[in-house]
Amino acid sequence: MTRPAQSLLPGDGATVSVARTPLLRELTFLQSVIERKNTIPILSTILIQGSGNEISIVATDLDVSLRTVCPAEVTGQFTAVVQARKFYDIVRNLPDEQIHLVLSENNWVLITSGASEFHLQGQSKENFPATPTIQTFDFTIPAATFNGLITRTAFAITTEESRYALNGALFKLVGGEPLMVATDGHRLALAQARSAVAVAAQAAARVEQLQVIIPKKALTELTKLTAEKTGDVHVSKDENHLYFKIGERLLTSRMLAGQFPNYDLVIPRANDKTITVKRDAFTQAVRRASLMADERSHGIKVELSANRLQLSAQSADIGQAREVMPIEYAGESLEVGFNSQYVLDLLNVTEGDVTVALKDGQNPVLFTPTADEHYDFRAVVMPMRLI
Repeated sequence: MTRPAQSLLPGDGATVSVARTPLLRELTFLQSVIERKNTIPILSTILIQGSGNEISIVATDLDVSLRTVCPAEVTGQFTAVVQARKFYDIVRNLPDEQIHLVLSENNWVLITSGASEFHLQGQSKENFPATPTIQTFDFTIPAATFNGLITRTAFAITTEESRYALNGALFKLVGGEPLMVATDGHRLALAQARSAVAVAAQAAARVEQLQVIIPKKALTELTKLTAEKTGDVHVSKDENHLYFKIGERLLTSRMLAGQFPNYDLVIPRANDKTITVKRDAFTQAVRRASLMADERSHGIKVELSANRLQLSAQSADIGQAREVMPIEYAGESLEVGFNSQYVLDLLNVTEGDVTVALKDGQNPVLFTPTADEHYDFRAVVMPMRLI
């Protein structure tokens, strides 16, 4: 291997001077996109390119790509491909001062800040995968709205990779309002924002037919990128990719192929037994009862009778638990089994009171928050048989 000398090696003269804090912020966003398994070594690197007064940094795992921009002073045309985690660790541990990057021969990059100096081996830019990009966008949705849709649905995405079409969430527009649905076959979460998106005039016909499945990893990254809930998300697509622009950051994702289930058929319409529970009290009751549930099934029993809701769980190896809650209910008695984790997941993304609509112990149960002003949110949980 070619090794750097103690002093700067001659290169093409391109340099970057960048403040540590904004650079570290952008590198932090990129870390979760990086391929961790290292089956293809180049996917553990980032591409840094700069000219004028900014640098762009790109990471990709071939399915999801993220391009970020950081203000900088650049001389020449700076292009470097460096090991992502090592570069991040260096920047993270440097003092909060200006960082200087200099390209050297054989793809080495000299990194200096204050009294610190690092020589980092890079790779040729020709080895870095090409990433798709786009210039115009079809519609715009507030970041807070998009974040709310993901938060209310992503928990229901399947963890089984073999169920390809369920490895993401369905996204579409209904009457101009964005809707997102996710399911793993045992539960379903649906959220529709009560506000229309802004559609570009030239994209009106295309957007009207929009119906795409966004992969789970892309949704995870979008949750982070919209966490501040300010500004807008600009959205577009081509034949194979989805594009999401948030500020100066562009996330690109492959679309999932396959047929998403007809979610409308899953939502129960004839559940005539309803109760309303306080979200916090119900959450705590479910959590306490689940402490004694079987560790594999997480099963708890819910028994409904006149003005009384009882939750119980038992495990032959551990013991049993029972919780009783007073409620307003005058209908028929019934009992139903649940995976307690499924119930807790949906309660974690709701606020206020929750209406629970049941039919019997064998049919899906519908959970609906009563005070969600900005979203029509519904969650369905299939019952389970407890032995």
